[in-house]
Amino acid sequence: MAKNDTDKINELLIRGVANIYPSLGFVESKINKGERLTIYLGVDPTGPTLHLGHAIPLLKLSEFQKAGHKIILLMGDFTAMIGDPTDKGTARVQLSHKQVMANLKNYKKQASSIISFSGKNAAQIKFNSKWLGKMNFADVLNLASNMTVQQMMERDMFEKRSEEGKPVFIHEFMYPLMQGYDSVAMDVDGEIGGNDQTFNMLQGRNLMKTLKNKEKFVITVKLLEDSNGKKMGKTEGNMVAMSDTPEEMYGKVMSWTDGMILPGFELCTKIPTMEIQNFATQMAEGVNPKELKMKLAKEIVTVFYGDKKAASAESHFVSTFQKSEIPEDLKELKVGNGVLLVDVLLENKFVASKNEFRRLVDEKAITNLDTDKKVDSYTQTAENAVYRIGKKRFCKIVIK
Repeated sequence: MAKNDTDKINELLIRGVANIYPSLGFVESKINKGERLTIYLGVDPTGPTLHLGHAIPLLKLSEFQKAGHKIILLMGDFTAMIGDPTDKGTARVQLSHKQVMANLKNYKKQASSIISFSGKNAAQIKFNSKWLGKMNFADVLNLASNMTVQQMMERDMFEKRSEEGKPVFIHEFMYPLMQGYDSVAMDVDGEIGGNDQTFNMLQGRNLMKTLKNKEKFVITVKLLEDSNGKKMGKTEGNMVAMSDTPEEMYGKVMSWTDGMILPGFELCTKIPTMEIQNFATQMAEGVNPKELKMKLAKEIVTVFYGDKKAASAESHFVSTFQKSEIPEDLKELKVGNGVLLVDVLLENKFVASKNEFRRLVDEKAITNLDTDKKVDSYTQTAENAVYRIGKKRFCKIVIK
């Protein structure tokens, strides 16, 4: 990225960004000076797959990589054994290191669809057990002396649990301290993470000031939330996993509410901001949201699987969408080859009369769902097929 390249810097530091600490100007100044920054994203392997919630900061990290900065994907193989208490009403179940390592075995492969681990500016992978696992009790006490109980109790969820009389365990208190020390151990310039990780990331900023006299910046990205205000992710049960097939991923995005379309484009795709602004105008003018949602689903699948598989996933969705309403107790009609469809439907009371059949044909309301073709008054039975008659009547023609 060239110095003072305003448009690219704005895309890097504004799009999808919730907050920057200490300020946008601080980071912008470093970029304009031509500094090569070291920036990282930490991920705790508490589940066997990365998901779309991880993809949002990964996409931002990839922008820094493309701009020539050094990026690190940190595996929290030590912190995952403790468990991040963020937004948790009770303590997490602790994991063994063996479980954690099993969880992360596919993380690099999944992340490689967004960031590059090869080439001149290859991303690095690090593990925080390398430094946290080597600390003795004296080291831990010395580190803990840099943080107060009052600072920890400023965290909303700790305060809420205390007010509700729920326990806050000492190891949970230690979690932000451990995560904060990652920044010190790697001597980074900055960190990227979800907006829900602000407290933890700012502890790293505080420790960098205290222990290294260095200003670490923190970039928090917006969270993709569902219609109930819950973040998309494993815990909430609405996860779009990176391990999903293209068809599964496409279908899950199509189940999102209309209110998630524009945030989805901003946070989860590489569509230019100007184009997203055009989508906002189209929605305000009454465009069918389904059209934009299909484009969103295709763009998200493209990020992970490329154009061809995204197009195939879209075709699969289109071809099966109409069939999704077919009842399980579908009535089968066994008929001979070459029989007029009107006679079959009339005999089996799917239409009351030939006049009703002709009316439905004129309204294009009788469809062969296997070919997605409308029928006419002269359609004959020639192959096994499922038909929709009107909106709610279905039958399956089976040739004897």
